[in-house]
Amino acid sequence: MNPPPFHGGLYLERHKSLTGGQPIQAASLPSLLVMPLRQRDGRDALPAVSVGDRVLRGQRIAGGADYLDPPLHASTSGRVIELKEWPLPLPGGLRGPCLLIEPDGEDACADPLPPLDPATLTLAGLRARLHEAGIVGLGGAGFPASAKLGEDTPMMDTLIVNGAECEPYITCDDALLRERSVEVVRGAELLRRVLGARQALLAIESDMPQALQAARAALTAGDHPGLRIVPVPVRYPVGGERQLIQTLTGREVPTRLWPGAIGILCQNVATIAALYRAVILGQVLDTRIVTVTGRGVRAPRNLEVRLGTPLYHLIAQCGGYTDAVERLILGGPMMGYPVGDDGIPVTKAVNAVLAASRGELPAAGDPLPCIRCGACAEVCPARLLPQQLHGQVQARQWPRALDQHLFDCIECGCCDAVCPSRIPLTAAFQEAKQVARTLRAERDKAEHARRRFEARQARLHREQQDREEAARKRKAGLGQGVSKIQDTLKKVRQKRLAQHPPPDASGET
Repeated sequence: MNPPPFHGGLYLERHKSLTGGQPIQAASLPSLLVMPLRQRDGRDALPAVSVGDRVLRGQRIAGGADYLDPPLHASTSGRVIELKEWPLPLPGGLRGPCLLIEPDGEDACADPLPPLDPATLTLAGLRARLHEAGIVGLGGAGFPASAKLGEDTPMMDTLIVNGAECEPYITCDDALLRERSVEVVRGAELLRRVLGARQALLAIESDMPQALQAARAALTAGDHPGLRIVPVPVRYPVGGERQLIQTLTGREVPTRLWPGAIGILCQNVATIAALYRAVILGQVLDTRIVTVTGRGVRAPRNLEVRLGTPLYHLIAQCGGYTDAVERLILGGPMMGYPVGDDGIPVTKAVNAVLAASRGELPAAGDPLPCIRCGACAEVCPARLLPQQLHGQVQARQWPRALDQHLFDCIECGCCDAVCPSRIPLTAAFQEAKQVARTLRAERDKAEHARRRFEARQARLHREQQDREEAARKRKAGLGQGVSKIQDTLKKVRQKRLAQHPPPDASGET
């Protein structure tokens, strides 16, 4: 098989058979929903409800302040019982504020959003609806979908719908395409028309035959002249945004620019299906499909899950852990990260839970010294030099790491997979990005404080000048007033002298 045109990448064992071909099953309602307020950019959304409030399914409970702060909606009806710190589905075991909702079992719903007419829908209207429905990228990144359609969005030439599920084990997008291709196809055509794009390309990996067949049937059944289905090679990470764009169009996205800069918008298939439901049915995003897999769980499957459901409830839905379970990973084995607490909740960005058994995944082991073999650079799809970049990170030379395009790393894990010294390169780059973001935030905060201080000093200087000018004017005005009084008194004295001249020396008048 010829490799795709992007640099690097790997052919990996897929492990898709554990959940591939199985129907999507609805997970039951847990006894507790945990709704994290912290979203992808590190900000904590402001709660819109208080402890003790009863909420309805689909009701906004937090967020919504701007397009980078999409609202969070309750995924069932119940009562808010607490706002407390809780383990979050983020690397490093972070904790953050969460709204705890006790379901009442009624699943009572708030009124849906009013459906929109696709024929008259504008870009501004679609952007507002995506924000109102709380839709984010469901491929794992969680970037707000409305923010990708910003006010400064250039004219798009091509819409790419990403169904290339290249990460091993994960089949949630495959299941979505097999069962809900009509929503994906119609949503893609709707978005293409609103964008004014010339074409829409639905990318599906060539080893997903059922998904390809279902998508082609949905395409044939409707009127979608601008949409084309394109099978793509099975080479990891072909599903990466930049790699997929290069595979489909031959164009490279310039470093430090978004695909929109070259007239391309890329969205995940699940995001497109959620867009369709938000526009046509008025549904907010309160569930997502999650692959629960690995040989550490008894009955792997794809589940449609209410947001806020703890991981232990999903594991129970899949028959519980096996005796051989060793690790719990959020995501796949390449880009996922281990977690030590199965009380962590499902959020919009959680697409898979991998319960790995002993020996199922390569053991981490202690890293050895780098032997400078260059294998990491050969497989890096971002054309980085991971060996040199790691050296800058280890030395905490952040400016040099940034100069070597640290933020171009897509954290795919290819370098880790081929490193003979078992150096955790991706983890080091992830940590370095967090440090760089923190330093940037501190620098921006300091710069903001400096500007505020200088603005205050300038304001105080202007106020002092105004006071001095006012005092000068008052003094000048007072002087003029005294002079006028003196002139008036002089005139009065002169008049009196004219009327009553003083006697002369002889005493005669």
